[in-house]
Amino acid sequence: MMHVRTTTLLFLSAVTCATGWAADSWPSRPIRIVLPFVAGGGVDSVARITATRLGGELGQQVIVDNRPGARGVIGVETVSKAAPDGYTLLVVSESLTVMPFVERSLPFDVRRSFVPVSLLATQPHVLAVHPSLPANTLKEFIALAKARPGALSYGSGGFGQNLVGELLKKSAGFDMTHIPYKGGAQATIDLIGGQLQAAVLGQSPLLPFVRSGKVRILAVTSKSRSTQLPNVPTLAEAGVAGIDLFQWVYVLAPVKTQKEIVLRLNADLAKVLAAPEARDRLQLAGYDAAPSTPQQLDAMIRDALERLGKIIPELNIKPE
Repeated sequence: MMHVRTTTLLFLSAVTCATGWAADSWPSRPIRIVLPFVAGGGVDSVARITATRLGGELGQQVIVDNRPGARGVIGVETVSKAAPDGYTLLVVSESLTVMPFVERSLPFDVRRSFVPVSLLATQPHVLAVHPSLPANTLKEFIALAKARPGALSYGSGGFGQNLVGELLKKSAGFDMTHIPYKGGAQATIDLIGGQLQAAVLGQSPLLPFVRSGKVRILAVTSKSRSTQLPNVPTLAEAGVAGIDLFQWVYVLAPVKTQKEIVLRLNADLAKVLAAPEARDRLQLAGYDAAPSTPQQLDAMIRDALERLGKIIPELNIKPE
C-alpha cells in the first residue's frame, strides 16, 4: 500500500512539474491564429495588426491562417480540435454566437469547446446604400421599401449583419430580399458597382468609399455613434429603436489550455492594444481597440447567446 501511495504521489508530482514547465517554456515556437474568414476583410485586418505586435511581445512569430468555408464552421472546428497547448488560437467575430441558431448541427460547442482569452476590437455595422438609390435618410429608405414591397435587396457579409437586416425589416415593417455573401469584401465591391442597392456591413471596408461619395451610409447599428462616422445617426436616432448590434472581434483558445498561458496571452494583448501605434492602425481599419479580461469576454459570449436565443426564433430564421 505504501509503495502504491508513493508511486501515485511521485506521478502527481511529475504531472504538476510538467504542467509548470510547459507554461514556463511557452512559447518556444511560432503560434498560429486561425481565422474562419477570407483574407482582406475587417476581421482579417484586426487579426494581422494584432498578430504582428503580439509576436514582438512573445518573442515568437504569430502567423494568421485563413480557413474560410462552410460559413465559418471549418476554421472554428480546426481550433476546437487543436491541442490545448497555446500554439493554436482562434480569432473570430460575434458571428460565432449566431452559429448555434442558424446551423443545423455543429462539430463543436461555442461555450464548451473554447476558453475566452480577450476581446480585441469593436466596430458598428452600418446600413449603406448605393448613391443612385433615392434615399438620403433611413426614413426615406423605409418609405421607398414600403412603396416597392420585395423589390429592394440588401447584401450582408456574415450572420451578424444578416441579423441586423432582418431585425430592421421586422421593426420598421417592410420587406426586402437578402443576398448573402461569404465576406464583406465582395459585398462592398458589388455595392460600389451598383449590383447591390443596399448592404448591412461592418463600417471598415466602406470608409474610403464614403469619403469619395461612392457609398452613402444611412445609420449605424450600435447604441452610440461611430467615432469614425460622427455625423451618421444610430438606428434609434433615425427612428428605429431596439437594435443594438455591433461587430466584436476576440480571441479564443481550445478548451483545457493552461490558465497560465491564457493569462499571459491576455496580459500581452492588453499591452499590444494599449500601444498608440496599434490603436491608430485599428482606427485606420475602422475599429476601436477594446481589450478585456477573459471573464468579461466570457460574459459577453454568454449574454449574446442568451439574447440571440430569444431574437432569432422570432425572426423565423431556420437552421440550414
